[in-house]
Amino acid sequence: MHYQESHEAGDAGARNQAVQRSTWVSVGVNLLLTLAQLVAGLFAHSSALVADAMHSLSDLLADFVVLLANHHSAKPEDEDHHYGHRRYENAASLVLGVLLLAVGLGMLWNAASKFLDPQALPQVKPLALYVALGSLLAKELLFRYMLAIAKRVGSSLLIANAWHARSDAASSLVVAVGIIGNMAGWTFLDPLAAALVGFMISRTGWEFSSQAFGDLTDRAVSAEEQQAIRAEIAAVPGVVEVHDMRMRRMGDLALVDVHIVVPPSISVSEGHQIAALARQRVLAAHPVLNVTVHVDSDLSHAPVRYELPMRPELEARLNRALGRPLLDSETLQLHYAPDGIHAVLLLPAADSAALPALQAALAAEADIVATRVYLRPAA
Repeated sequence: MHYQESHEAGDAGARNQAVQRSTWVSVGVNLLLTLAQLVAGLFAHSSALVADAMHSLSDLLADFVVLLANHHSAKPEDEDHHYGHRRYENAASLVLGVLLLAVGLGMLWNAASKFLDPQALPQVKPLALYVALGSLLAKELLFRYMLAIAKRVGSSLLIANAWHARSDAASSLVVAVGIIGNMAGWTFLDPLAAALVGFMISRTGWEFSSQAFGDLTDRAVSAEEQQAIRAEIAAVPGVVEVHDMRMRRMGDLALVDVHIVVPPSISVSEGHQIAALARQRVLAAHPVLNVTVHVDSDLSHAPVRYELPMRPELEARLNRALGRPLLDSETLQLHYAPDGIHAVLLLPAADSAALPALQAALAAEADIVATRVYLRPAA
């Protein structure tokens, strides 16, 4: 038996609105910074400030990636995406990471080429320092604003973009130091700062892309999260054991597939109730999108014996041996165990005369290894 249920954490509409609002703020800030840094960097002869402008430009492109991913990930399930579209966030994070990696490597290459002719390095004008310090302040404030919203709505993509803004603030600090050193006479510090910015961007891009790639290839969630969910399920009344639990990411949430062992003699409806309760508790306490619970009735985990006959075949043979349709789902319960079929009969007292013939018919069935008979009094 399987039981599945979908779950969305929080108010999706409010979440998407918050993501869009914060991202548009980031777009405005990065657009102004890119223009200011590029113009000032070219005018003041600062390769570090031009590199920082390229960093801000990558942020601007990243913001549009976030907006696009947020739009698509909010779509509900459809015929082509039975689990929804949350992995658009993972895909967007991968694009963002690759973009940063490419920009960072390009900046490293450009900075390295400037060291080939250190005598040609110009002295940077003071305007570059003013713009670098202003960029540092703007990016730090943007980081704090975006991170607060990201934590409130629970978006890993927005968290990644916020920390990207923090890396920009750190790069602006490096740029400011490089410009100060260049103005003090150490002209090589300006391209060195550009190289450091390129390295920082490359490292951030690698981290984002590798994390997103792992999520897209069904990497499991952390061991701590797995243990917490396993404990949640094991605490449900009626669960004898939890095994074969598998988890993977879907956007910011997780997908859970789990097997639980229940007492073998309980009814299907009771097993279903236990599975439903386990699902409900996991969804209520953990960031999970979907839970699939498979109910097992055998603690030994022995392989299923597919050769054992199913109910229609057994009922037909037994009723044929009795000469009349005495057995059905009301009078015959079947429990499939590793050693064979255990049969429980709930016969009406009025049919007690058929008991000897019925026992003989059951004994003739090699697949039925145990039998219990109960007589039900007349209603």
